[in-house]
Amino acid sequence: MIDRLGFKSTTNRTAEQMTLEISQLGQQFMSSSSRDTIMYQASSYTSALPSVLSLLSDTVLHPQLLPHELDAEREAARWEIAEIMDKPALILPEVLHEVAYGGETLGRDALCPEERLDEMKVDDLKEYRRRWYRPERMVIAAAGVEHEELKDLAEEYFGDIKSSALASTSTSASKPTASLPQKQHLSTSASHSASPTDLPASSSTFPADSFEAISTAKARYVGGSKYLHKPTEEFTHLYVGYEGLPVTDEDIYVLATLQILLGGGHSFSAGGPGKGMYSRLYTHVLNLHHSVDYCQSFHHCYLDSGLFGIAMAFTPGYASEAAWILASQLDAITRPTTRGGVGEIELSRARNQLKSSLAMALESRLVQSEDLGRQVLVYGRKHTMDEMARRIDAVTLADLYRVANRVLRPSTSSLLSDREKSGRPTIVVQGDLDRVPDVLEVLKRKGLAGSPELE
Repeated sequence: MIDRLGFKSTTNRTAEQMTLEISQLGQQFMSSSSRDTIMYQASSYTSALPSVLSLLSDTVLHPQLLPHELDAEREAARWEIAEIMDKPALILPEVLHEVAYGGETLGRDALCPEERLDEMKVDDLKEYRRRWYRPERMVIAAAGVEHEELKDLAEEYFGDIKSSALASTSTSASKPTASLPQKQHLSTSASHSASPTDLPASSSTFPADSFEAISTAKARYVGGSKYLHKPTEEFTHLYVGYEGLPVTDEDIYVLATLQILLGGGHSFSAGGPGKGMYSRLYTHVLNLHHSVDYCQSFHHCYLDSGLFGIAMAFTPGYASEAAWILASQLDAITRPTTRGGVGEIELSRARNQLKSSLAMALESRLVQSEDLGRQVLVYGRKHTMDEMARRIDAVTLADLYRVANRVLRPSTSSLLSDREKSGRPTIVVQGDLDRVPDVLEVLKRKGLAGSPELE
């Protein structure tokens, strides 16, 4: 709800004044939230940077949060939630996170439960802002401007934020030679990378609902299954996920390449070949099994955990075959095989596709600034496109097999931290369940059900 109330009335501007100034600057102002960030963005003329920073600081630091504004956004949210609940492709990833992390940390609702909307009060929002809007948790990033200019304006418009016991606000512009602060206490709602001198060694000494406990809680993957019987749906939807790698892991580019290699999508692509239709899940699933309407790999990565797997949608009568197909595709990427295994041509294509998708995305100044802000939050510096391309080009077939096993069969990994993981899958099924097999048993026959003794 906080992001919905962005760019409304503030202590310095009425809602009408805010709307008028945004219109004069091109109207490209937005606020959004995800599991690990709340982002306020603007795209305008370079010469208007002072005005842009003024508007951003006003909505971030001085919102009024009036009751009638909350009421209006509450109704809009109610409508949006109803729309999302009716779309399996939107709501099932949320269910997957909930099951994977047992409803805690990364498993908390990213979508506000409808029953909570009426309970939400202005004081709740103000308390949330008081706890989480701290300078050490903020990054100001921009593309297409001079670093020193941004730094001076950030000091002018954000310099009055009260500092906590940690560090001060960091700023960065997308200038290759700009010096970026090395932050030792970057965190999200799911994880924390503070040094021992920044925060207490354990969050267990604080109440479970305190800022200190929540902000330092480590995401704990548990896995599990959830079956949702909805017999009137046209397709049955199956999601199978495993704990992936945190974004700071050395193998994150290998896993990203693996996800691109699997690829996938819908059985019909409006635009024909060239839209990922040569990826593995197209050539080995969608082009061969016409009862499968959708088959797509997914890769969600966070500071201390991640989710990797495959999602499918198929006609209810094809449920038994679909479960075996999904398990077989996961199994095939864990080792070289004489038939149906991953080869050099597929790997080369995946590397090139990943590099091109990154390069094309970064052609947008808005994406550049968002990427810069996220990288500074996570790494304390920006990784250039050249750096990322080198890391991607270095991925080998042996790396793919090794990392696939790190994720899908962690007990076989050479890393002790991997072997301590259960490898338990997260399974979510929605639709007509009458013909759906025991998916965990299917995965077990492929050696993909984890180690029971570590659950």
